[in-house]
Amino acid sequence: MNSSPILSIQGVTKRYAQHTALDSISIDVPQNKIFGLLGPNGAGKTSLIRIINQITAPDEGQILFNGEQLSLSHETRIGYLPEERGLYKKMKVGEQALYLARLKGLPKKRAMELLKFWFEKFEITSWWDKKIEELSKGMQQKVQFIVTVLHEPELLILDEPFSGFDPINASLIRDEILRLKENGATVILSTHNMSSVEEICDDIALIYRSKKILSGGVKEVKAARKENIYNVSFSGDKMKFSQALWIDAELLETSTEGKLNVAKVKMLNNKTPNDLLKALIPHVEIHGLHEEIPSMNDVFIQRVNEINKAELEVEAV
Repeated sequence: MNSSPILSIQGVTKRYAQHTALDSISIDVPQNKIFGLLGPNGAGKTSLIRIINQITAPDEGQILFNGEQLSLSHETRIGYLPEERGLYKKMKVGEQALYLARLKGLPKKRAMELLKFWFEKFEITSWWDKKIEELSKGMQQKVQFIVTVLHEPELLILDEPFSGFDPINASLIRDEILRLKENGATVILSTHNMSSVEEICDDIALIYRSKKILSGGVKEVKAARKENIYNVSFSGDKMKFSQALWIDAELLETSTEGKLNVAKVKMLNNKTPNDLLKALIPHVEIHGLHEEIPSMNDVFIQRVNEINKAELEVEAV
């Protein structure tokens, strides 16, 4: 498999009048991965997506697509699902889907074959002669998703693809994204939905106030933020549990879950879970032990708070 990135964003800066939307952003999007592009509203995600889609151009920096300077010749190899849907409300569903498929360079016969396949797969064949305005937001989104992936692009950019969907259809779209990855596509997923990031993203980049402030593999980013805290479920005397701990283990809190006690313990000075178990087993019965790994939502909030705190400290000097 090609190990070079499908998309290499190098020092991209974008300004609008007095506002800097992107400040020297550098991101490599690996081949055949699902890449989460994260950040709060106004962070610069949409500006970056617009540049990748060549709707606007950067003021500084460059973007390489498979090692080549990004150009209009790459347009048909990229699929884009915008957050703001752009279907023509008065047109019929089938007529519009075929029109958009032809714009992507598909011959009419092939476009019709693919549309028939996707409409049957999504169980929307009966919508073919309906007008877009007759469909719900979720139904319209299904149509636009089909049109986005129909020409089998190498790179898919999906901006909030799950918004407007009920849980069943959100699951359908998630499964299709994973299948597209299995078939060789690379996906950039721009979303506020951290649970989606946890479920399907391989790598992420976090943009905040026009700057990239965090990037890497999802598992690695989460592991780097863990704090050596363990949840221990046990039965027995809470006082004996507390007394069994030594100076290298800090008891943070205790609670009760059914018939079991649960303690949150922070290990200090490079002590291991085995050290903790050796200390506790003579005094209480251990039913479970697991390490607390921060969620992507925790990581997101923690990193943003770090940036805000650092800025306040600089202002105070």
